[in-house]
Amino acid sequence: MVDDATDLPICPLCGRPIPADVPQSLHHLVPKLRGGKGGPVVLLHDICHREIHATLSETELARCYNTLDALRAHPRLAKFCAWVARRPPEFTSKVPGRRRMTRR
Repeated sequence: MVDDATDLPICPLCGRPIPADVPQSLHHLVPKLRGGKGGPVVLLHDICHREIHATLSETELARCYNTLDALRAHPRLAKFCAWVARRPPEFTSKVPGRRRMTRR
């Protein structure tokens, strides 16, 4: 039995429906470790959530990217959203390890 797409939650990052049988997770807009415990959370596809954390550090998320508009405006996440939006809602893939630049 296929869920009616109109009854499904929509991923606020990529805009695709989130079927019940697809990996999904809650994202704290302000990371818990940076004061966001009990703060606003959004339901995302797991692939979208993993891409956020592969791109941005907890500190960057807390300081500059603590809204959905800010996340969608980040150049790499905008490119990812455009790419994944062309995939079916049940699409999943491994997100490679951290791709953000680390300071030494």
